[in-house]
Amino acid sequence: MISPFESISFTDDISKIKEADIYIIGIPDDAISSFSESLQFQNKFVVHTSGGAAMNVLSSKNRRGIFYPLQTFSKQRGVDFKEIPICIEAENSSDLELLEKLGKTISEKVIEISSEKKEKLHLAAVFVNNFTNHLYQIGSEILEKDNLPFDLLKPLIMETASKIENLSPEEAQTGPAKRNDKKTIEKHLNLLPEGPHKKLYALFTEQLNQKYGKKL
Repeated sequence: MISPFESISFTDDISKIKEADIYIIGIPDDAISSFSESLQFQNKFVVHTSGGAAMNVLSSKNRRGIFYPLQTFSKQRGVDFKEIPICIEAENSSDLELLEKLGKTISEKVIEISSEKKEKLHLAAVFVNNFTNHLYQIGSEILEKDNLPFDLLKPLIMETASKIENLSPEEAQTGPAKRNDKKTIEKHLNLLPEGPHKKLYALFTEQLNQKYGKKL
């Protein structure tokens, strides 16, 4: 079977990059600046895909922009790009129009957003995605110690995620910390050994108490 990627030309020699309307850089944030400076052309349209880096990290020798798909990517899973917001930014209107056209070829949600606002968006994304996934890992570790499968939590996880289609996060909040269930909170803290997980539980509980006007 012939791979669909066999017809795509590629090179690992920066001096042999072909002529293009847009050059898209998708590398770690701390390498974007030096890599964009090393490109051997000028006044071309160069964009990066980072959520955390501003547009001005790109070398000013080329026209600059951002093409940021707001989604988590893992090698093991495909994604439906039609549902992924594509955040775009450019230094001039013609380049912005080009980015919008490119974005609309793969997504139904293309949004112009400044670097400053995009960085706040990325910060929020870290909370709801990366940190939330770490909490899944903590839950998995707690269950593993008693030979309980993580699958038991999956319906709860899916329901919690689906609630925000109809409710705000504040409206969807439940749990012992919100209702100030001191006995359950104390029991949970006693079940956790001294360490980061116990501190994290106490911190979340304290923040939820403050948010909903309850005192322990």
